[in-house]
Amino acid sequence: PSSRPLITVVELPHHTMAEPAVKKAKMERTFLFSSESVNEGHPDKLCDQVSDAVLDTCLTEDPKSKVACETATKDNMVMVAGEITTQAKIDYEKVVRSVVAKIGFDSYVDDLSSVDSKGLSDKTCEVLVRINKQSPYIAGGVHVGKEDMDVGAGDQGIMFGYATDETTDYMPLTHSVATKLGKKLTDVRKSGELWWLRPDGKTQVTIRYVQNPDGSVEPKKVHTVVISTQHDETVSNEQIKKDLHEHVIAPVVPEEYLTSE
Repeated sequence: PSSRPLITVVELPHHTMAEPAVKKAKMERTFLFSSESVNEGHPDKLCDQVSDAVLDTCLTEDPKSKVACETATKDNMVMVAGEITTQAKIDYEKVVRSVVAKIGFDSYVDDLSSVDSKGLSDKTCEVLVRINKQSPYIAGGVHVGKEDMDVGAGDQGIMFGYATDETTDYMPLTHSVATKLGKKLTDVRKSGELWWLRPDGKTQVTIRYVQNPDGSVEPKKVHTVVISTQHDETVSNEQIKKDLHEHVIAPVVPEEYLTSE
């Protein structure tokens, strides 16, 4: 018997690929789009900064360091864990406390009613370190005995995105404004301009867009700005709203996108 595979070709008649007799006309439409950004004092961002600082410290002393570091924080505790192979001599506790101090967390009282506690203190926080060397199985699969062009990443990641001419930094306007609001919130806190602000915070911006018949989209007006921030217990909601509008929102959001509302 023949070992050749049996291949059957079927040609479909043209009329089977039906096409609409009349294409629907494209129309303009309006929609809302939102983006959010967290401040440096947000637990997620604090953990990112600690892990980044560990990586930076390792690479500064040993450019060939292999670093897989995760960070967690809760109730005046910061834990760094993972697998790290490096020739660098790292004082992990010092790295952690330095990041916590730089962000501005300098007081903790184990009492939810405390007006002085920021929830974390660089001086008194418990620092847990659970780090050992990189697994030999991962090392063997990623870099040991491999040519430079064959070195792997040790993990997988899929990212997608796009550039847009909405802003000079080629990011969607919602993302750009949310990020700048968060940065401004941090600046006025650290400068003392808004004394009642504390490190943790998040911003969210919703903008009304118009999609043109050709498929292009244009930002028209800011629909909603949400700023959620940690603050001193003695400040009033009225003062918070007034200060945030005057010192954070007004200097950041382009005037042409603001409305009287």
